[in-house]
Amino acid sequence: MESALPSARYLPVSLFGSVMSVAGLALAWRLASKYYGADIAVSNGIGLAALALFALLALSYLGKLLRYPELVRQEFTHPVIGSFFGTVGISILLLSSVIGSYNATAQLVVWSIGTVTTLALSVIMISRLLNGSAAPASVVPAWLIAGVGSLDIVVTGGALKTEWTHEVNLLAAAVGGVSAIVFFVLIFSRLIHHEPLAAPMRPSKMILVAPFAVGFIAYVNLVQKVDMFAALLFYFGLFLFVIVAWRLATQPAPFSPAWWAIGFPLAALANSALIYADAVGGVVLGLIAFLLLVLLTVAILGLALRTLYALCTGRFLTA
Repeated sequence: MESALPSARYLPVSLFGSVMSVAGLALAWRLASKYYGADIAVSNGIGLAALALFALLALSYLGKLLRYPELVRQEFTHPVIGSFFGTVGISILLLSSVIGSYNATAQLVVWSIGTVTTLALSVIMISRLLNGSAAPASVVPAWLIAGVGSLDIVVTGGALKTEWTHEVNLLAAAVGGVSAIVFFVLIFSRLIHHEPLAAPMRPSKMILVAPFAVGFIAYVNLVQKVDMFAALLFYFGLFLFVIVAWRLATQPAPFSPAWWAIGFPLAALANSALIYADAVGGVVLGLIAFLLLVLLTVAILGLALRTLYALCTGRFLTA
């Protein structure tokens, strides 16, 4: 008889999205500290929580790999679930920025690991899609993770000054930018012309915001300024966020690990808003950035509490 206690057997790889969300929150509060004088201890504390969460999930998923390798193989080859393996590489990249507050050398090492992991997974996932015969139902927002992951290389590595990192950032921007555009069009078309996403998958619609919010930060890191193209990326990301957030608020899905899919896109948008408001100025933009930071903080706290409650009541990581 199966135990009702949480088991690594049922640990979904998509739960690494929680690390992305918490790390993104830490980076948003770091910007708030830089621009508005918020206590840097808030960012540092959240960053340490993200590191601890990653260590816990990584060890747990490694346990799943060792005990249930066939289950992991099935996840990796699944046309939908397989895309979420990209969250592992993105988590490592975001944590490299968290670590950068303490040690530049460690940041470069972790960023390099995240870069290799993310690019390798992008090659695998995109090559798999080019085999053809993908069912319309498998065209889901999670496909964007392969493209957005490469853009996160630039987001987290833009401040690195060595010549080789600049070239890697250009490569990542090319891969991420073009693939994100292609996948966005495919997903948008699927959402229009085919059956709606199943209820548990609805929160993943928020991933549609990520290419524009992450793309904004990546582009600004490359060109070192906020120009008109950057503004277009930011505003379209904000426009999409309002639409998706309203639909999720009026048609909420049951709570599941899939809800963590809203965290990182919202974190990316909040970080983008803080950068854009600082560059352009104005009361309205400042208010938008502040509201997004508050919303992000409340959302991550709410998701964390719901996840802990589900774990304690045996409704999470069980059959």
